[in-house]
Amino acid sequence: MSADSLLPPPVAAAARPGTLPLCVDLDGTLIRSDMLEEGIAAAAGDPRLLAAMLRLAGGRAAFKQRIAALAEMDPALLPYNEPLLALLRAHHAAGRQLVLATAADRAVAERIADHLGLFDAVIASDGANNMKGRAKAAALVERFGPKGFAYAGNSASDLPIWREAGSAIVVNAPRAVAARARAAAPVEHEIDNRAGAMALLRAMRPHQWVKNLLVFLPILTAHAVGDLSAWTQAGLAFAALCLTASAIYIINDILDVAADRAHPHKRNRPFARGAARLSHGVLLSGALLCGGLALGLAAGALWVVAVYAAMSVAYSVRLKQLPLVDVFMLAGLYVIRIVAGGEATGHRLSLWLMGFSSFLFLGLALLKRVEELMAAGQGGQGGQIARRGYSPADVPILTAFGCGAAFSATLVLALFVQSEATAALYASPGLLWGSVPLMLFWQCRMWLSASRGYMHHDPIVYAARDRVSWAVGLALVVVLAAAKSTTLFATW
Repeated sequence: MSADSLLPPPVAAAARPGTLPLCVDLDGTLIRSDMLEEGIAAAAGDPRLLAAMLRLAGGRAAFKQRIAALAEMDPALLPYNEPLLALLRAHHAAGRQLVLATAADRAVAERIADHLGLFDAVIASDGANNMKGRAKAAALVERFGPKGFAYAGNSASDLPIWREAGSAIVVNAPRAVAARARAAAPVEHEIDNRAGAMALLRAMRPHQWVKNLLVFLPILTAHAVGDLSAWTQAGLAFAALCLTASAIYIINDILDVAADRAHPHKRNRPFARGAARLSHGVLLSGALLCGGLALGLAAGALWVVAVYAAMSVAYSVRLKQLPLVDVFMLAGLYVIRIVAGGEATGHRLSLWLMGFSSFLFLGLALLKRVEELMAAGQGGQGGQIARRGYSPADVPILTAFGCGAAFSATLVLALFVQSEATAALYASPGLLWGSVPLMLFWQCRMWLSASRGYMHHDPIVYAARDRVSWAVGLALVVVLAAAKSTTLFATW
Protein backbone atom coordinates (compact mmCIF):
# COMPACT_ATOMS: atom_id res chain seq x y z
CA MET A 1 0.00 0.00 0.00
CA SER A 2 1.48 3.37 -1.03
CA ALA A 3 1.92 6.31 1.31
CA ASP A 4 -0.53 8.36 -0.76
CA SER A 5 -3.29 5.81 -0.22
CA LEU A 6 -3.06 6.37 3.56
CA LEU A 7 -3.86 10.07 3.13
CA PRO A 8 -7.41 11.40 2.92
CA PRO A 9 -8.38 11.79 -0.75
CA PRO A 10 -8.43 15.65 -0.73
CA VAL A 11 -4.87 15.89 0.58
CA ALA A 12 -3.68 13.30 -1.89
CA ALA A 13 -5.20 15.33 -4.70
CA ALA A 14 -3.54 18.52 -3.57
CA ALA A 15 -0.34 17.61 -5.39
CA ARG A 16 -2.18 17.87 -8.72
CA PRO A 17 -3.69 21.39 -8.94
CA GLY A 18 -5.34 20.73 -12.30
CA THR A 19 -7.32 17.82 -10.88
CA LEU A 20 -8.42 19.37 -7.60
CA PRO A 21 -12.17 19.48 -7.04
CA LEU A 22 -13.30 22.74 -8.60
CA CYS A 23 -15.65 24.82 -6.47
CA VAL A 24 -17.49 27.49 -8.43
CA ASP A 25 -19.09 30.66 -7.12
CA LEU A 26 -22.47 31.60 -8.57
CA ASP A 27 -23.12 35.35 -8.32
CA GLY A 28 -20.90 37.34 -10.65
CA THR A 29 -18.97 34.22 -11.62
CA LEU A 30 -21.09 31.43 -13.12
CA ILE A 31 -23.82 33.96 -13.86
CA ARG A 32 -23.24 37.58 -14.81
CA SER A 33 -25.71 38.77 -12.21
CA ASP A 34 -26.64 38.33 -8.53
CA MET A 35 -29.43 35.94 -7.54
CA LEU A 36 -30.55 37.99 -4.55
CA GLU A 37 -30.94 41.06 -6.76
CA GLU A 38 -32.70 38.92 -9.36
CA GLY A 39 -35.08 37.61 -6.72
CA ILE A 40 -35.93 41.06 -5.39
CA ALA A 41 -36.60 42.31 -8.93
CA ALA A 42 -38.80 39.27 -9.67
CA ALA A 43 -40.77 39.78 -6.44
CA ALA A 44 -41.28 43.52 -6.98
CA GLY A 45 -44.94 44.35 -6.58
CA ASP A 46 -45.58 41.40 -4.26
CA PRO A 47 -46.74 42.79 -0.88
CA ARG A 48 -44.85 39.96 0.82
CA LEU A 49 -41.58 41.50 -0.37
CA LEU A 50 -42.00 44.42 2.01
CA ALA A 51 -42.66 42.02 4.89
CA ALA A 52 -39.50 40.09 3.98
CA MET A 53 -37.40 43.28 3.89
CA LEU A 54 -38.76 44.40 7.26
CA ARG A 55 -37.50 41.11 8.69
CA LEU A 56 -33.99 41.58 7.30
CA ALA A 57 -32.79 41.87 10.90
CA GLY A 58 -33.27 38.11 11.11
CA GLY A 59 -30.09 37.68 9.09
CA ARG A 60 -29.00 37.77 5.47
CA ALA A 61 -29.33 34.01 5.02
CA ALA A 62 -32.93 34.03 6.24
CA PHE A 63 -33.70 36.99 3.99
CA LYS A 64 -32.30 35.15 0.96
CA GLN A 65 -34.44 32.16 1.82
CA ARG A 66 -37.59 34.30 1.96
CA ILE A 67 -36.77 35.98 -1.35
CA ALA A 68 -36.13 32.60 -2.96
CA ALA A 69 -39.55 31.46 -1.80
CA LEU A 70 -41.23 34.57 -3.26
CA ALA A 71 -39.48 34.85 -6.63
CA GLU A 72 -40.08 32.67 -9.65
CA MET A 73 -36.88 31.87 -11.49
CA ASP A 74 -36.26 29.99 -14.72
CA PRO A 75 -32.62 28.81 -14.65
CA ALA A 76 -32.64 28.39 -18.43
CA LEU A 77 -32.98 32.17 -18.88
CA LEU A 78 -30.21 33.30 -16.53
CA PRO A 79 -27.24 35.21 -18.03
CA TYR A 80 -24.53 32.58 -17.69
CA ASN A 81 -20.90 33.49 -18.19
CA GLU A 82 -20.45 31.50 -21.37
CA PRO A 83 -16.61 31.27 -21.41
CA LEU A 84 -16.63 29.89 -17.86
CA LEU A 85 -19.54 27.58 -18.63
CA ALA A 86 -17.64 26.18 -21.62
CA LEU A 87 -14.60 25.61 -19.38
CA LEU A 88 -16.72 23.82 -16.79
CA ARG A 89 -18.26 21.58 -19.43
CA ALA A 90 -14.77 20.63 -20.61
CA HIS A 91 -13.68 19.81 -17.04
CA HIS A 92 -16.88 17.86 -16.44
CA ALA A 93 -16.30 15.85 -19.60
CA ALA A 94 -12.76 15.12 -18.40
CA GLY A 95 -14.13 13.75 -15.13
CA ARG A 96 -13.17 16.60 -12.80
CA GLN A 97 -15.30 16.96 -9.68
CA LEU A 98 -17.33 20.18 -9.79
CA VAL A 99 -19.05 21.80 -6.80
CA LEU A 100 -21.38 24.80 -6.89
CA ALA A 101 -20.32 26.80 -3.82
CA THR A 102 -22.45 29.91 -3.41
CA ALA A 103 -23.86 32.35 -0.90
CA ALA A 104 -27.20 32.16 -2.75
CA ASP A 105 -30.00 30.23 -1.11
CA ARG A 106 -29.84 26.46 -1.47
CA ALA A 107 -33.20 26.25 -3.27
CA VAL A 108 -31.94 28.61 -5.96
CA ALA A 109 -28.53 26.93 -6.23
CA GLU A 110 -30.01 23.44 -6.55
CA ARG A 111 -32.37 24.52 -9.33
CA ILE A 112 -29.44 25.96 -11.28
CA ALA A 113 -27.28 22.90 -10.64
CA ASP A 114 -30.09 20.59 -11.78
CA HIS A 115 -30.57 22.62 -14.93
CA LEU A 116 -26.89 22.58 -15.89
CA GLY A 117 -26.23 18.99 -14.93
CA LEU A 118 -22.53 19.67 -14.31
CA PHE A 119 -22.15 19.73 -10.53
CA ASP A 120 -21.53 16.80 -8.22
CA ALA A 121 -22.53 18.72 -5.10
CA VAL A 122 -23.98 22.05 -3.92
CA ILE A 123 -22.77 24.14 -0.98
CA ALA A 124 -25.09 27.10 -0.34
CA SER A 125 -26.77 29.28 2.26
CA ASP A 126 -29.52 27.46 4.13
CA GLY A 127 -31.54 30.12 5.89
CA ALA A 128 -29.33 30.03 8.98
CA ASN A 129 -25.79 30.20 7.59
CA ASN A 130 -24.79 32.75 4.96
CA MET A 131 -22.18 30.88 2.92
CA LYS A 132 -20.02 33.81 1.93
CA GLY A 133 -16.38 34.81 2.46
CA ARG A 134 -14.84 33.20 5.55
CA ALA A 135 -17.91 31.01 6.17
CA LYS A 136 -17.60 29.52 2.68
CA ALA A 137 -13.83 29.11 3.10
CA ALA A 138 -14.34 27.21 6.36
CA ALA A 139 -16.95 24.93 4.76
CA LEU A 140 -14.68 24.12 1.82
CA VAL A 141 -11.66 23.46 4.05
CA GLU A 142 -13.76 21.19 6.24
CA ARG A 143 -14.90 19.24 3.20
CA PHE A 144 -11.71 19.13 1.12
CA GLY A 145 -8.91 20.09 3.47
CA PRO A 146 -6.43 23.02 3.20
CA LYS A 147 -5.27 23.50 -0.41
CA GLY A 148 -7.45 20.56 -1.37
CA PHE A 149 -9.72 22.37 -3.79
CA ALA A 150 -9.69 24.91 -6.61
CA TYR A 151 -12.01 27.89 -6.49
CA ALA A 152 -13.57 30.10 -9.17
CA GLY A 153 -14.67 33.50 -7.91
CA ASN A 154 -14.86 37.16 -8.80
CA SER A 155 -14.87 39.53 -5.83
CA ALA A 156 -13.00 40.68 -2.74
CA SER A 157 -15.24 38.47 -0.59
CA ASP A 158 -13.63 35.48 -2.33
CA LEU A 159 -10.11 36.33 -1.17
CA PRO A 160 -10.35 34.31 2.11
CA ILE A 161 -11.36 31.32 -0.01
CA TRP A 162 -8.52 31.71 -2.50
CA ARG A 163 -6.05 31.80 0.41
CA GLU A 164 -7.22 28.33 1.41
CA ALA A 165 -7.44 27.01 -2.14
CA GLY A 166 -4.88 24.94 -4.01
CA SER A 167 -5.55 26.86 -7.24
CA ALA A 168 -7.78 29.62 -8.52
CA ILE A 169 -9.91 30.64 -11.47
CA VAL A 170 -10.44 34.40 -11.55
CA VAL A 171 -13.58 35.63 -13.31
CA ASN A 172 -14.33 39.30 -14.02
CA ALA A 173 -12.51 40.46 -10.90
CA PRO A 174 -11.38 44.08 -10.43
CA ARG A 175 -7.65 44.53 -11.08
CA ALA A 176 -6.73 44.85 -7.39
CA VAL A 177 -8.73 41.74 -6.50
CA ALA A 178 -7.23 39.76 -9.38
CA ALA A 179 -3.71 40.72 -8.24
CA ARG A 180 -4.41 39.56 -4.68
CA ALA A 181 -5.93 36.33 -5.98
CA ARG A 182 -2.74 35.61 -7.95
CA ALA A 183 -0.73 36.12 -4.78
CA ALA A 184 -3.01 33.82 -2.79
CA ALA A 185 -3.05 30.77 -5.08
CA PRO A 186 -1.77 29.50 -8.45
CA VAL A 187 -4.17 30.71 -11.13
CA GLU A 188 -5.46 28.10 -13.59
CA HIS A 189 -7.48 30.49 -15.74
CA GLU A 190 -8.49 34.13 -15.89
CA ILE A 191 -11.68 35.25 -17.62
CA ASP A 192 -12.50 38.92 -18.11
CA ASN A 193 -15.51 39.76 -20.25
CA ARG A 194 -16.91 42.70 -18.32
CA ALA A 195 -18.91 45.25 -20.27
CA GLY A 196 -17.97 48.26 -18.15
CA ALA A 197 -19.77 51.59 -17.91
CA MET A 198 -20.91 51.45 -21.54
CA ALA A 199 -23.51 48.84 -20.55
CA LEU A 200 -25.14 51.30 -18.15
CA LEU A 201 -25.04 54.00 -20.81
CA ARG A 202 -26.84 51.67 -23.23
CA ALA A 203 -29.39 50.89 -20.50
CA MET A 204 -30.19 54.62 -20.41
CA ARG A 205 -31.23 54.32 -24.09
CA PRO A 206 -30.07 57.74 -25.27
CA HIS A 207 -31.44 56.95 -28.74
CA GLN A 208 -34.93 57.19 -27.20
CA TRP A 209 -34.33 60.82 -26.27
CA VAL A 210 -35.48 61.76 -29.77
CA LYS A 211 -39.05 61.46 -28.44
CA ASN A 212 -38.42 64.33 -26.05
CA LEU A 213 -37.94 66.73 -28.98
CA LEU A 214 -41.72 67.09 -28.70
CA VAL A 215 -41.11 69.70 -25.98
CA PHE A 216 -40.06 72.13 -28.73
CA LEU A 217 -43.32 71.68 -30.64
CA PRO A 218 -45.26 74.42 -28.75
CA ILE A 219 -42.64 76.96 -29.89
CA LEU A 220 -43.22 75.98 -33.52
CA THR A 221 -47.00 75.84 -33.33
CA ALA A 222 -47.06 79.22 -31.57
CA HIS A 223 -44.89 80.64 -34.39
CA ALA A 224 -42.38 81.85 -31.77
CA VAL A 225 -39.17 80.64 -33.39
CA GLY A 226 -37.44 83.88 -32.47
CA ASP A 227 -38.20 83.58 -28.75
CA LEU A 228 -34.73 82.71 -27.39
CA SER A 229 -35.96 82.50 -23.80
CA ALA A 230 -38.52 79.91 -24.84
CA TRP A 231 -35.82 77.83 -26.55
CA THR A 232 -33.69 77.96 -23.39
CA GLN A 233 -36.56 76.84 -21.16
CA ALA A 234 -37.57 74.14 -23.61
CA GLY A 235 -33.95 72.92 -23.65
CA LEU A 236 -34.05 72.55 -19.87
CA ALA A 237 -37.35 70.68 -20.12
CA PHE A 238 -35.84 68.46 -22.82
CA ALA A 239 -32.87 67.58 -20.58
CA ALA A 240 -35.21 66.98 -17.63
CA LEU A 241 -37.34 64.55 -19.61
CA CYS A 242 -34.26 62.79 -21.02
CA LEU A 243 -32.86 62.08 -17.55
CA THR A 244 -36.26 61.10 -16.18
CA ALA A 245 -37.01 58.86 -19.15
CA SER A 246 -33.65 57.11 -18.80
CA ALA A 247 -34.34 56.53 -15.09
CA ILE A 248 -37.70 54.95 -15.95
CA TYR A 249 -36.21 52.84 -18.76
CA ILE A 250 -33.75 51.39 -16.26
CA ILE A 251 -36.50 50.70 -13.72
CA ASN A 252 -38.59 49.10 -16.45
CA ASP A 253 -35.70 46.89 -17.58
CA ILE A 254 -35.02 45.77 -14.02
CA LEU A 255 -38.67 44.85 -13.45
CA ASP A 256 -38.89 43.17 -16.87
CA VAL A 257 -35.52 41.41 -16.76
CA ALA A 258 -36.97 37.87 -16.80
CA ALA A 259 -39.47 38.69 -19.56
CA ASP A 260 -36.78 40.41 -21.63
CA ARG A 261 -34.63 37.27 -21.55
CA ALA A 262 -37.41 35.35 -23.25
CA HIS A 263 -37.78 38.01 -25.96
CA PRO A 264 -35.91 37.55 -29.29
CA HIS A 265 -34.52 41.12 -29.27
CA LYS A 266 -34.87 42.43 -25.73
CA ARG A 267 -32.70 39.63 -24.32
CA ASN A 268 -29.70 41.62 -25.56
CA ARG A 269 -30.46 44.53 -23.23
CA PRO A 270 -27.69 45.14 -20.66
CA PHE A 271 -29.57 43.89 -17.57
CA ALA A 272 -31.11 40.93 -19.38
CA ARG A 273 -27.74 39.61 -20.55
CA GLY A 274 -25.99 40.44 -17.30
CA ALA A 275 -23.71 43.13 -18.71
CA ALA A 276 -24.91 45.50 -15.97
CA ARG A 277 -25.71 44.75 -12.33
CA LEU A 278 -29.29 45.31 -11.21
CA SER A 279 -28.11 47.09 -8.05
CA HIS A 280 -26.02 49.50 -10.13
CA GLY A 281 -29.09 50.18 -12.23
CA VAL A 282 -31.16 51.03 -9.16
CA LEU A 283 -28.54 53.53 -7.98
CA LEU A 284 -28.19 55.09 -11.42
CA SER A 285 -31.93 55.39 -11.91
CA GLY A 286 -32.26 57.18 -8.56
CA ALA A 287 -29.55 59.67 -9.51
CA LEU A 288 -31.08 60.28 -12.95
CA LEU A 289 -34.55 60.79 -11.49
CA CYS A 290 -33.26 63.36 -9.00
CA GLY A 291 -31.40 65.15 -11.79
CA GLY A 292 -34.49 65.16 -13.99
CA LEU A 293 -36.69 66.64 -11.28
CA ALA A 294 -34.07 69.32 -10.53
CA LEU A 295 -33.92 70.34 -14.19
CA GLY A 296 -37.72 70.27 -14.34
CA LEU A 297 -37.77 72.78 -11.50
CA ALA A 298 -35.29 75.00 -13.34
CA ALA A 299 -37.44 74.81 -16.49
CA GLY A 300 -40.59 75.80 -14.60
CA ALA A 301 -42.22 72.48 -15.45
CA LEU A 302 -41.57 70.47 -12.30
CA TRP A 303 -45.15 69.29 -11.90
CA VAL A 304 -45.26 68.02 -15.50
CA VAL A 305 -41.96 66.14 -15.12
CA ALA A 306 -43.21 64.67 -11.81
CA VAL A 307 -46.48 63.56 -13.42
CA TYR A 308 -44.54 62.09 -16.34
CA ALA A 309 -42.35 60.13 -13.89
CA ALA A 310 -45.37 58.91 -11.92
CA MET A 311 -47.19 57.82 -15.08
CA SER A 312 -44.07 56.03 -16.35
CA VAL A 313 -43.55 54.16 -13.08
CA ALA A 314 -47.22 53.16 -12.93
CA TYR A 315 -46.98 51.96 -16.52
CA SER A 316 -43.83 49.93 -15.83
CA VAL A 317 -45.08 48.36 -12.60
CA ARG A 318 -48.64 47.50 -13.51
CA LEU A 319 -50.48 49.35 -16.27
CA LYS A 320 -48.44 47.85 -19.11
CA GLN A 321 -50.05 44.51 -18.28
CA LEU A 322 -53.60 45.80 -18.84
CA PRO A 323 -54.84 45.57 -22.44
CA LEU A 324 -55.81 48.90 -24.01
CA VAL A 325 -54.92 50.74 -20.80
CA ASP A 326 -51.27 50.28 -21.77
CA VAL A 327 -51.60 51.91 -25.20
CA PHE A 328 -53.62 54.84 -23.86
CA MET A 329 -50.93 55.36 -21.24
CA LEU A 330 -48.22 55.26 -23.91
CA ALA A 331 -50.12 57.86 -25.92
CA GLY A 332 -50.48 59.96 -22.78
CA LEU A 333 -46.74 59.81 -22.17
CA TYR A 334 -46.15 61.27 -25.63
CA VAL A 335 -48.73 64.02 -25.18
CA ILE A 336 -47.40 65.04 -21.77
CA ARG A 337 -44.06 65.79 -23.39
CA ILE A 338 -45.82 68.46 -25.44
CA VAL A 339 -47.51 69.71 -22.28
CA ALA A 340 -44.07 70.00 -20.65
CA GLY A 341 -42.90 72.14 -23.55
CA GLY A 342 -45.91 74.42 -23.25
CA GLU A 343 -45.46 74.77 -19.50
CA ALA A 344 -41.74 75.52 -19.79
CA THR A 345 -42.03 78.02 -22.64
CA GLY A 346 -45.25 79.72 -21.60
CA HIS A 347 -46.83 79.12 -25.01
CA ARG A 348 -50.33 77.75 -24.64
CA LEU A 349 -51.32 74.54 -26.35
CA SER A 350 -54.28 74.67 -28.70
CA LEU A 351 -57.06 72.11 -28.55
CA TRP A 352 -56.28 71.35 -32.19
CA LEU A 353 -52.74 70.30 -31.27
CA MET A 354 -53.94 68.24 -28.32
CA GLY A 355 -56.55 66.45 -30.42
CA PHE A 356 -54.21 65.75 -33.32
CA SER A 357 -51.35 64.54 -31.11
CA SER A 358 -53.65 62.35 -28.99
CA PHE A 359 -54.93 60.40 -32.00
CA LEU A 360 -51.51 60.31 -33.64
CA PHE A 361 -49.72 58.88 -30.60
CA LEU A 362 -52.52 56.45 -29.79
CA GLY A 363 -52.06 55.06 -33.29
CA LEU A 364 -48.30 54.79 -32.81
CA ALA A 365 -48.76 53.08 -29.43
CA LEU A 366 -51.05 50.51 -31.03
CA LEU A 367 -48.52 50.11 -33.86
CA LYS A 368 -45.81 49.37 -31.31
CA ARG A 369 -47.93 46.68 -29.65
CA VAL A 370 -48.89 45.06 -32.96
CA GLU A 371 -45.24 45.00 -34.03
CA GLU A 372 -44.28 43.30 -30.74
CA LEU A 373 -46.98 40.65 -31.15
CA MET A 374 -45.89 39.94 -34.71
CA ALA A 375 -42.22 39.75 -33.69
CA ALA A 376 -43.10 37.38 -30.85
CA GLY A 377 -44.89 35.11 -33.32
CA GLN A 378 -41.92 35.08 -35.66
CA GLY A 379 -39.56 34.47 -32.71
CA GLY A 380 -41.19 31.19 -31.74
CA GLN A 381 -43.12 32.57 -28.77
CA GLY A 382 -46.51 31.79 -30.26
CA GLY A 383 -47.29 35.48 -30.51
CA GLN A 384 -47.33 35.90 -26.75
CA ILE A 385 -45.56 38.80 -25.03
CA ALA A 386 -44.56 38.33 -21.41
CA ARG A 387 -46.22 40.74 -18.95
CA ARG A 388 -48.71 41.91 -21.58
CA GLY A 389 -52.45 41.29 -21.75
CA TYR A 390 -52.61 40.40 -25.43
CA SER A 391 -52.76 37.22 -27.49
CA PRO A 392 -52.07 36.55 -31.20
CA ALA A 393 -55.81 36.72 -31.90
CA ASP A 394 -55.77 40.41 -30.92
CA VAL A 395 -53.56 41.52 -33.83
CA PRO A 396 -56.41 42.19 -36.32
CA ILE A 397 -58.51 44.24 -33.89
CA LEU A 398 -55.49 46.18 -32.61
CA THR A 399 -54.55 46.91 -36.21
CA ALA A 400 -58.08 48.19 -36.85
CA PHE A 401 -57.88 50.40 -33.75
CA GLY A 402 -54.51 51.74 -34.80
CA CYS A 403 -55.48 52.50 -38.39
CA GLY A 404 -58.65 54.17 -37.11
CA ALA A 405 -56.58 56.38 -34.79
CA ALA A 406 -54.22 57.25 -37.66
CA PHE A 407 -57.10 58.35 -39.92
CA SER A 408 -58.69 60.26 -37.03
CA ALA A 409 -55.45 62.20 -36.50
CA THR A 410 -55.41 63.09 -40.19
CA LEU A 411 -59.08 64.13 -40.01
CA VAL A 412 -58.34 66.49 -37.10
CA LEU A 413 -55.46 67.95 -39.14
CA ALA A 414 -57.79 68.46 -42.12
CA LEU A 415 -60.38 70.22 -39.95
CA PHE A 416 -57.66 72.47 -38.53
CA VAL A 417 -56.44 73.38 -42.00
CA GLN A 418 -59.85 74.74 -42.96
CA SER A 419 -60.55 76.36 -39.59
CA GLU A 420 -60.54 80.09 -38.92
CA ALA A 421 -57.42 79.66 -36.75
CA THR A 422 -55.20 79.07 -39.79
CA ALA A 423 -56.24 82.31 -41.47
CA ALA A 424 -54.72 84.35 -38.67
CA LEU A 425 -51.46 82.40 -38.63
CA TYR A 426 -50.67 81.66 -42.29
CA ALA A 427 -50.41 83.85 -45.35
CA SER A 428 -51.69 81.04 -47.58
CA PRO A 429 -53.58 78.58 -45.36
CA GLY A 430 -54.74 76.70 -48.46
CA LEU A 431 -51.23 75.37 -48.93
CA LEU A 432 -51.57 73.58 -45.63
CA TRP A 433 -53.73 70.99 -47.37
CA GLY A 434 -50.48 69.52 -48.61
CA SER A 435 -49.74 68.36 -45.08
CA VAL A 436 -52.87 66.19 -44.95
CA PRO A 437 -51.89 63.59 -47.59
CA LEU A 438 -48.29 63.67 -46.37
CA MET A 439 -49.32 62.75 -42.80
CA LEU A 440 -51.75 60.12 -44.04
CA PHE A 441 -49.13 58.62 -46.37
CA TRP A 442 -46.55 58.48 -43.56
CA GLN A 443 -48.88 56.75 -41.12
CA CYS A 444 -50.07 54.24 -43.74
CA ARG A 445 -46.48 53.48 -44.64
CA MET A 446 -45.59 52.89 -40.98
CA TRP A 447 -48.37 50.32 -40.71
CA LEU A 448 -47.34 48.68 -43.97
CA SER A 449 -43.72 48.45 -42.75
CA ALA A 450 -44.88 46.81 -39.53
CA SER A 451 -47.09 44.32 -41.39
CA ARG A 452 -44.11 43.30 -43.54
CA GLY A 453 -41.87 42.81 -40.51
CA TYR A 454 -39.52 45.69 -41.27
CA MET A 455 -40.06 47.52 -37.99
CA HIS A 456 -37.91 45.98 -35.26
CA HIS A 457 -37.88 49.09 -33.08
CA ASP A 458 -40.15 51.53 -31.35
CA PRO A 459 -42.06 53.33 -34.18
CA ILE A 460 -40.57 56.72 -33.29
CA VAL A 461 -37.05 55.28 -33.26
CA TYR A 462 -37.78 53.48 -36.53
CA ALA A 463 -39.00 56.73 -38.10
CA ALA A 464 -35.90 58.57 -36.91
CA ARG A 465 -33.77 56.09 -38.88
CA ASP A 466 -36.05 55.84 -41.91
CA ARG A 467 -35.14 57.84 -45.02
CA VAL A 468 -38.73 57.99 -46.27
CA SER A 469 -39.87 59.40 -42.91
CA TRP A 470 -37.16 62.04 -43.16
CA ALA A 471 -38.30 62.87 -46.70
CA VAL A 472 -41.90 63.25 -45.53
CA GLY A 473 -40.74 65.44 -42.65
CA LEU A 474 -38.77 67.65 -45.04
CA ALA A 475 -41.79 67.94 -47.32
CA LEU A 476 -43.94 68.97 -44.35
CA VAL A 477 -41.44 71.70 -43.43
CA VAL A 478 -41.55 72.99 -47.01
CA VAL A 479 -45.36 73.01 -46.99
CA LEU A 480 -45.53 74.86 -43.67
CA ALA A 481 -42.89 77.39 -44.72
CA ALA A 482 -44.68 78.05 -48.00
CA ALA A 483 -48.03 78.47 -46.26
CA LYS A 484 -46.47 80.88 -43.79
CA SER A 485 -44.71 83.12 -46.26
CA THR A 486 -46.48 82.78 -49.62
CA THR A 487 -49.49 84.89 -50.51
CA LEU A 488 -50.17 83.15 -53.83
CA PHE A 489 -53.13 81.25 -52.40
CA ALA A 490 -54.08 83.75 -49.73
CA THR A 491 -57.64 83.95 -51.03
CA TRP A 492 -58.28 80.22 -50.48
